[in-house]
Amino acid sequence: MNDSGGQLDILSIFERLPHRYPFLLVDRVLEYRLGHSIRALKNVSYDEPYFPGHFPHRPVMPGVMIIEALAQTAGILCFLTADVKPGESTRFYLVGVDKARFRRPVVPGDQLILTAQVQRVLKGIWKFATAATVDGQEVAHADIMAAPETGK
Repeated sequence: MNDSGGQLDILSIFERLPHRYPFLLVDRVLEYRLGHSIRALKNVSYDEPYFPGHFPHRPVMPGVMIIEALAQTAGILCFLTADVKPGESTRFYLVGVDKARFRRPVVPGDQLILTAQVQRVLKGIWKFATAATVDGQEVAHADIMAAPETGK
C-alpha cells in the first residue's frame, strides 16, 4: 500500500471501520498519509437520530458525537496504517480523550472536516491530535488515544 492515498468512499470506509448506521460518522476520507495523518468529512444532516432530542427547537450536534467522529477518523488511519481490516479478532478501541474543547455549535447543514495527526505510537497505543472544522473555523479539538485488540 502507498504511504499516501487519495479519497476513500463510503464502501472503502465500510472495509476499514466496523461501525454502521446510525453510528458511522465519517462519510468520506479526503486524504491520508499512512502513519502520519488523515482528513475526512462528515455531512451533518437534520436526519441524524440525535437531533430530535438535542435540541428540538435548536438542533445541535452533541459534542460527544463530534469526538466520536474524530475517533472514527483516527481509527480509519490505524486500520490503513496497520494494513488490516476490522473483524472479530482485530479492532481498535478508543482508550482516552484529553484536552477536548468545543468552540461553537455544529448544526444541520454543516460539513465537518475531521483531521487526525499521529503524535506517537508507544506500546501499541496510538495518540492523535485531532480537530474538527466547519468552513475553515475550528469547532472542536481533542487528543485521542486508540489501542488495538487482536485475537481472543
